[in-house]
Amino acid sequence: MSTTGSKRPAQVSAARRRTVIDALRRGAVPESGLDLLATGLDRFEAALDAELDAVASGGSVFKAVRGEYGSGKTFFTRWLGERAKRRNFAMAEIQISENETPLHKLETVYRRLTERLTTSSFPPSALRPVVDAWFYALEEDALASGATEEELPGEVEKLLVARLAEVSRHAPSFATALRGYRAALANGDEATAAAVLAWLGGQPHVAASARRAAGVRGDLDHFGALGFLQGLLTVLRDSGHTGLFVVLDEVETLQRVRSDARDKALNALRQLIDEVHSGRFPGLYLVITGTPAFYDGQQGVRRLAPLAQRLATDFTTDPRFDNPRAVQIRLPGFTEESLVGLGVTIRDLYADAATSPERVRTVVDDAYVADLARAVGGALGGKVGVAPRLFLKKLVGDVLDRVDQFDDFDPRQHYKLTVASSELTDVERNLSATVTGGSVSADDIDLEL
Repeated sequence: MSTTGSKRPAQVSAARRRTVIDALRRGAVPESGLDLLATGLDRFEAALDAELDAVASGGSVFKAVRGEYGSGKTFFTRWLGERAKRRNFAMAEIQISENETPLHKLETVYRRLTERLTTSSFPPSALRPVVDAWFYALEEDALASGATEEELPGEVEKLLVARLAEVSRHAPSFATALRGYRAALANGDEATAAAVLAWLGGQPHVAASARRAAGVRGDLDHFGALGFLQGLLTVLRDSGHTGLFVVLDEVETLQRVRSDARDKALNALRQLIDEVHSGRFPGLYLVITGTPAFYDGQQGVRRLAPLAQRLATDFTTDPRFDNPRAVQIRLPGFTEESLVGLGVTIRDLYADAATSPERVRTVVDDAYVADLARAVGGALGGKVGVAPRLFLKKLVGDVLDRVDQFDDFDPRQHYKLTVASSELTDVERNLSATVTGGSVSADDIDLEL
């Protein structure tokens, strides 16, 4: 991902700047404000914006993002998610993992989606505000059609049945739970209302009394989750949202699970893709991320031939000519030049709010940023592609903060790059060990299967 030629806005609010800088200081990808850093992504913009517009008009899109560790997959999906939010999409980012969120259990994936559902107005979980807004919209529509206050409950029920008619064919309990939630609120029973809403969000072990009051039974299962997702999309649309942007991150972890669970997960992914393409989920933009080994290796997508066919994309040409409209897109990762360009962008963003902006730009000049980028890359075996997270963490927390706070601090004289094992990820730690000559056991090495 090239980062040369910054196009960040001339005026940046203090809150947005602080959000970005604080995240980088922690070694994390910012949750928002990514447009301040996202230069070099313009080659994707037209195609992805067209897809978002198509989804906002009632379509659905599936997209697969591939890239090595450090190529910016999380950054890219959050950047795209911000563009979706500006179009009034709701959003959910889900980390796929064997223990917490196994992909072959779609009921768990749906539960994580509702837990992490966010909108431009509400942080996670935004499920309750969305449902409340939906019932408010139904009431407004009923009143606009001439319903009196006495007729309002009945007219809202009619609208509920009509709006969820298609959903009820697959998951009738979704509409039943919504009725139970509304009835509990009308009776002033907040505890039951909250429990029913939790059940609607896929939470297990909801009190039997709340389920009986709402007229629903059991817990959500794998197949019911797809119907509930369909219902959630209807509720989002009718409550004023143009769509739902969902990211399934780190899908490559499927390569490390038991073979039976892996096969089920790959088939669940194939099922999701087919459902998206069939038009069952209007308003859904679904993205997965993974490494090239996941898409091309024998323990990943190629293990299930129908899935491999659906994700097949030609990457034999020069990356400059990659098709951003294809089902799968690749992020080429950082070069030393693009890493330095990103560092300069961060330096300038930081300097704009520094006590002495000119001092920050002078002491941490472009040449020093380049030296630091090379030093961090060298500490990780020359693998610049995995260096961005650590590089930006060091630049902000170890260098820029000190230059801003101490008038006599000169990083060329007073700072020596140190890389502690505790601050590295597993991949970074393995690369660092090869440089420092530390002993590495077989268990410390990640194999790309």
